[in-house]
Amino acid sequence: MRRSFLLPALLFLLGACLFPAAKATAQRAGDTTSVACPEPRIAELCVELDASSSVDSAAGSLTFHWLMGDGTTLTGTKVSHCYAARRLYTVQLDVVDEKTGEVRTAEKILPIDFTQEIVLNFSATPAVIHPGQPIVFDAVDSQLPLCENVVVLWDFRDGAVANGRRVEHYFRRPGQYPVRMALRGNGPGSCPDSHCVSRIITVTVAP
Repeated sequence: MRRSFLLPALLFLLGACLFPAAKATAQRAGDTTSVACPEPRIAELCVELDASSSVDSAAGSLTFHWLMGDGTTLTGTKVSHCYAARRLYTVQLDVVDEKTGEVRTAEKILPIDFTQEIVLNFSATPAVIHPGQPIVFDAVDSQLPLCENVVVLWDFRDGAVANGRRVEHYFRRPGQYPVRMALRGNGPGSCPDSHCVSRIITVTVAP
């Protein structure tokens, strides 16, 4: 997903390497069997910023310092950066005129908002699972930003279901279980109804 910001004198290209966890798949309430749920995808919190269109060789040499809003400072006409947390960041661009030494502080301010993306992802630990062993399922940073009263529903595909962002489950038998996680929102009107993702969990016999 790419977004571009055309600002006076500078063109910023925001390449938000935000891979939405998966293409949203709506479900009806209570339906966890008839709808195909895609696999989760890691949502990378990355941006690319490009100020090359502002470079004017006749104006002399300029140095670009990008304050990324998380304590990181990058230098260059084009920079890329990945954030550690899903938040709203404010990027500040300072420009230095190498000929005069003038520093133009906050030449541009650019908000980078990762909080408004639909995210569908979950983790399962430990990686190796045996029958009767507890496994923790976590919805991590999954979110439906436009929705209120979002609930997280789990279908473990062994006859058991649960709800909550972080749950524990035991599989009684070895096998492969296409565990499903669904996020459901209860409004307002623009809120997506329900979305799900699925991941195969393999339970093996203990050695």
